[in-house]
Amino acid sequence: MKQTPLPDDLHSDTLAVRAALERSQYGENSEALYLTSGYVQNNAASSAARFAMEEEGFTYSRVSNPTVTSMEIRLAALEGTEAAIATSSGMSAILLLGMALLKAGDHVICSQSVFGSVIPMFSREFAKFGVETTFVPQTDIAAWKAAVRPTTKLLFAETPTNPLTEVCDIQALADIAHAAGAHLAVDNCFATPVLQRPVTMGADFIIHSGTKFLDGQGRVMAGAICCTRKQRDELFLPVIRTCGMVLAPFNAWVLLKGMETLALRVKAQSETTLALARWLEAQPQVARVYYPGLESHPQHALAMRQQSGCGGAVLSFEVKAPDVETARKNAFHVLDSMQVVSLCTNLGDTKTLAAHPASTSHGRLSEVQRQAAGIGQGLIRVAVGLDHLQDITADLARGLNTL
Repeated sequence: MKQTPLPDDLHSDTLAVRAALERSQYGENSEALYLTSGYVQNNAASSAARFAMEEEGFTYSRVSNPTVTSMEIRLAALEGTEAAIATSSGMSAILLLGMALLKAGDHVICSQSVFGSVIPMFSREFAKFGVETTFVPQTDIAAWKAAVRPTTKLLFAETPTNPLTEVCDIQALADIAHAAGAHLAVDNCFATPVLQRPVTMGADFIIHSGTKFLDGQGRVMAGAICCTRKQRDELFLPVIRTCGMVLAPFNAWVLLKGMETLALRVKAQSETTLALARWLEAQPQVARVYYPGLESHPQHALAMRQQSGCGGAVLSFEVKAPDVETARKNAFHVLDSMQVVSLCTNLGDTKTLAAHPASTSHGRLSEVQRQAAGIGQGLIRVAVGLDHLQDITADLARGLNTL
């Protein structure tokens, strides 16, 4: 069905509900879900041209699918990039990034504060194929610069980090990467394009775990890389076409629906999170609160500048304890005392979720790696949903007040 092209100057809220492939001949208002593995071709010549990537069209859903393409178009529109390529999970997006960019002898510089599974992916899995990785403090620009080698091909950071919400200076890292002839990849999962667009600050690739805020209701696994059309077609599509870490059409359709309410959710959740962070700071049983929206956060000014004046919807806090064993015991007591907040390692959900990073997301790291990342046994991460603030504080108080 022919439709009028969208104007070029639409706001992101409108793009979140409008950007997609053209409607089919049936004129559906909600984007269609195409549950098909293959596509019937008009003739052998056209089929050959499409499989050779010489003609546009769908051939096999390991290569592309209309529902997945719509999701990619929408996410790219929100991030302000030319294109995006969807994957089966956030970690598979990082795997795709590495497989497309790196080869034996190449060097990566990575924040030591990234999500727990990213560290062994670079240090162990990519190392099997001759890729070296240097881990540096997230906020130490001098350390990033000092780590650069002639073989450096990629700088990788997430901002804010999981779970300590450390914020990196995206523009500064982009300048370091480009001066070295390398690329900068930024995981934008926590902030989402609602709060920050890393491409406007020089990032080359934007990584997403769509499992989080893009879905928004904890239903499906998904990932994506936002990039240029040339990068998608020449770097990533050949790898994903061969290796198959593709996103399922149903999951893409769920993300399409999730992105329609992304801005509303992130703004509301962030407002509640700031209020919760201030409440936690006032609790005598809490040693420290990690949240970029607080003036006490070391990178507060930078976060406000990069993240549209907003701290986001995830915070972490440490319970007070005299030693490591007591810290773990106290954190477990707070988590086990909850009756409303869910004990769950996901984030970006409409339900408020709490987790113990040292034994879950960062549980596979060595104690040395955890200490380097600042992940203590008394640390609790809270991903704030749409629950009422008073119900969240009352639920956490059940455990805090009985320590």
